[in-house]
Amino acid sequence: MKTFQSQVLHWYDQYGRKNLPWQQNKTAYRVWISEIMLQQTQVTTVIPYFKKFMQHFPDVNALANAHIDEVLHIWTGLGYYSRARNLHRAANKIVDEFSGELPDNLDDLQTLSGIGRSTAGAILALAYHKKAAILDGNVKRVLTRHFAVEGWSGDNRVAKQLWSIAENLTPEKRVADYTQVMMDLGATVCTRSKPKCHLCPLHQTCVAFQQNRQQELPHKKPKKALPERQVFMMLLQHNNEVLLEKRPNIGIWGGLWSLPECQSVEGIKTIAKEKYACTTGKPLQLPSFRHTFSHFHLDITPVLLNVKTLSPEMMEDGQIIWYNTNQQPTIGLPQPIKKLLASFHDLHCKASA
Repeated sequence: MKTFQSQVLHWYDQYGRKNLPWQQNKTAYRVWISEIMLQQTQVTTVIPYFKKFMQHFPDVNALANAHIDEVLHIWTGLGYYSRARNLHRAANKIVDEFSGELPDNLDDLQTLSGIGRSTAGAILALAYHKKAAILDGNVKRVLTRHFAVEGWSGDNRVAKQLWSIAENLTPEKRVADYTQVMMDLGATVCTRSKPKCHLCPLHQTCVAFQQNRQQELPHKKPKKALPERQVFMMLLQHNNEVLLEKRPNIGIWGGLWSLPECQSVEGIKTIAKEKYACTTGKPLQLPSFRHTFSHFHLDITPVLLNVKTLSPEMMEDGQIIWYNTNQQPTIGLPQPIKKLLASFHDLHCKASA
């Protein structure tokens, strides 16, 4: 165990990442935000979003006091929007119940929305220098290969085994450096494909390397074909504006602004009139495109409808807005909707030229 720790820490001193944005002026808040952003997202993608987020919400009070639409707007493009909603919800709880300071113990941290066992451990180790194990995707890969852990890590038995290994290996001293190096090794050396085993400080004791099983381990999740869903999205156009409605807070794109949806083109003018108080011209079906989530494919077919008349009363409930493509409001948009609106704006500009 001590050999494992000393080998990785020696490697960290020479090659570990020490200049990431969240490692500068390190606070528990900055560590927390970075750990949430890094969930299922690569470091290179996260860096510009982290910097932008810190510019707008430099501390927990700024985040708690912000409107959720502003938070989602800054998050747009990073994906997995429940992370942003959880951050906002947790920030308010930190202010209300923990005097504006992130808790420094495992139990209290895990009462905050979006913080599980591994994220709580990362905050404790990296920000508070307390002994706490982590088990993110990178660490799972390193441990699984080194100890040849059989089975899919999502299985309870396998997860329990990995947690036991992670906890036994986590040292009392230099716990922040150890935590960082385990993430670094998984991200830069012990990668999913083409691992750089010759650069790994653990290759002499790694079972996967000795048995040439790097590509086999970790075992993949049993595959299931992703289901396919289809939806028609209404581009209700009035001059330079497009009608958007706010989605429910739960589910896909929860709390974001999106285009109204329907299941077919038939009767779409009636829907526009009855639900959105708009009379429209002939619908024009635009080319479909596919957006893939982690658990299903969504085939989106935009349908353009030019609004002839509209009723201002529809705007009173706060769940519908007219999105001006020339003067875009600060709201959260799903990435495919943001791209669709940008394409619509370009086409509209060309048509007006």
